[in-house]
Amino acid sequence: MQYYGAFYRSALNPLLQRINGYIMRWLRKKYRRLRNVKRAVAAWQRIISQQPRLFAHWAWAAVSWRTG
Repeated sequence: MQYYGAFYRSALNPLLQRINGYIMRWLRKKYRRLRNVKRAVAAWQRIISQQPRLFAHWAWAAVSWRTG
């Protein structure tokens, strides 16, 4: 992220959003109560507000998870 982001930061956004998608999928599989998309998105927003630096790429990417 440090090297490639210094020159092509906007090109990293799709990759970082994809990582967010993988994290969301992992959350939904690990926790049964989050299998519902609405509950998972609510939990995602709660995590983001409580721990905004939980993952290094959240400092660079928009941390919202897109449904669809």
